[in-house]
Amino acid sequence: MTVARPDEVRRFNRSTLLRLLHTGGPATRAALAAELGLNRSTIKMLVDGLAEDGVVEEKVPRAARGAGRPSLLVLPQPEAAVVLAVDVQVEHVGIALVGFGGQILGRNSWNLRGRQREPDEVITHVAESSAVLAEDLGLRPVAVGVCVPGVVRRVDGLVHNAGNLRWGEVALGQRLRAVLDLPVRVGNDAEFGALAEHVRGAGRTAADAVFVSADVGVGGGLIAKDASLRGSAGYLGEIGHMTVKPGGRMCYCGNEGCWETEVGEAALCRALGMPEHGPRGAIVAELRALQEDWETRLGDYLDWLTLGLVNVVNILGPELVVLGDLFTALPEPGIARVREQVHRRSMVSRAFGGVRIEKSRLGPDLKLLGAAEAAFEGVLGML
Repeated sequence: MTVARPDEVRRFNRSTLLRLLHTGGPATRAALAAELGLNRSTIKMLVDGLAEDGVVEEKVPRAARGAGRPSLLVLPQPEAAVVLAVDVQVEHVGIALVGFGGQILGRNSWNLRGRQREPDEVITHVAESSAVLAEDLGLRPVAVGVCVPGVVRRVDGLVHNAGNLRWGEVALGQRLRAVLDLPVRVGNDAEFGALAEHVRGAGRTAADAVFVSADVGVGGGLIAKDASLRGSAGYLGEIGHMTVKPGGRMCYCGNEGCWETEVGEAALCRALGMPEHGPRGAIVAELRALQEDWETRLGDYLDWLTLGLVNVVNILGPELVVLGDLFTALPEPGIARVREQVHRRSMVSRAFGGVRIEKSRLGPDLKLLGAAEAAFEGVLGML
């Protein structure tokens, strides 16, 4: 039988403590000891070492009251480890420097039009903009996470296909590593959205969850047993391309009747009586203005949304489905109707008492946070 050496145990305990502080935020030594199942002397040794290395700081809580000496809070220091997060979308790119603990320390973004959407232009702009941002903030990132709306090979960041960007076989991970001279993790945007929800959003308490996002297209990210489910070579979660309407509208993927042709951005515009390629802000404003007539205008659209979610729940059996991007602007009564119908029509949902269906609350930073978490996966064990 192999016995772990003391230094290996210390590294494991330190890494576990760092992960807890990164995802859970400030905590007392007593709370950390209870959460990790370690004695107080071990926690003291670990926290003292992290404080000496500048990774954490201990402070008296501002709201400390009552008699006796208040417990010190162990606070992660954001600048102890900083990563670059990149969110490539169809219409724009956002970047952010994110610190240990998940705090966004600075950001920049720009629109994609014409040639700016070409891979060479995106890579160049990411490199230049991130260098300026890092210099302005006096920070140096140690790793990079990039999310893309497409089919991505996780091992090396090859974008096999990103149809709405018109990208194919783009060695994005390899090229960014060469330009930035940093470790780079590239993934599908919905996969990283699911990761963000699991670490910092509605999915924090769910071991099995599905994130479904509606942008120009529709994507899905999966969490199974508290970990991202990635499938063969990282190709997984293209739920927007399951056929729901044989003989339906032609999809860019070459299939017809894909789910995203019925619930993606263009379908939502048709339901609202708006031009299919109008500005995103106008779509959101129109949705938020809906009052009593939401069922008349969105009834068929919500039926297609329900149909796809019934399939997703029956096949994957999650305890939680989180709706992101444009879905978050749908009226609450409409989401309540979808939730009720999914429970009524899904055998799996009925079997375990009802799958939860919730809107994301992480807002526009969701995929940046997901990209940052992907980058941090290879960083926390090295602090």
